[in-house]
Amino acid sequence: MSNNNLTAGLINFIEDEIMPLYENFDKAHDRRHAFAVMSQSLQLTKFYEVDVAMVYTIAAYHDLGLCEGRANHHTASARIVREDERLKQFFTQEQIETIADAVEDHRASNTHEPRTIYGRIIAEADRLIDADTIMTRTVQYGMSHYPTLTKEKHIERAVAHIHEKYGREGYLKLWIPESPNAAQLEEFRSIIDNAAKLKKRLEEIWDREHRDNG
Repeated sequence: MSNNNLTAGLINFIEDEIMPLYENFDKAHDRRHAFAVMSQSLQLTKFYEVDVAMVYTIAAYHDLGLCEGRANHHTASARIVREDERLKQFFTQEQIETIADAVEDHRASNTHEPRTIYGRIIAEADRLIDADTIMTRTVQYGMSHYPTLTKEKHIERAVAHIHEKYGREGYLKLWIPESPNAAQLEEFRSIIDNAAKLKKRLEEIWDREHRDNG
């Protein structure tokens, strides 16, 4: 169904020029995360009539704005897309604007629905609903950005974040019905609903990360 026009030239450009930029970010948003989002995005293209090259590029650029901080990284990422003249060798100006809009719309805490199917695909792919991955990324982010916190405070912060985003009253929204995220989110919520189990899992992850980075 999708238009698979992903060329070797675009792939080489993304892998050589864009992906190395993720090495400057924390473990929760490193190259592995970017590749995972790219892979999931491409999986979702089989359900929709979309341009695969655009989806691939959106996923590659979606977190580049982290170079300016987390708070407004989605808008910074969109600006990076619009200002990157190199993209003109692969896309029309209209396509670049669609890519930028999708990148801006990927953030889970956005209050508005993604404007296009491209925005919905990247938003869904960026969810990556896997309990262990989410808990690990949450702990890693805290350790990277709040290094002076005690273990107890790290766990409190992680629990609060997970409830705020993934809990039954959380702000996370899913956009693609063909995605496995809904079932995986319900599975994760069974852990979240058990306070003792959630805390124990986070403590085990913190101990492992502290040991590996000690």
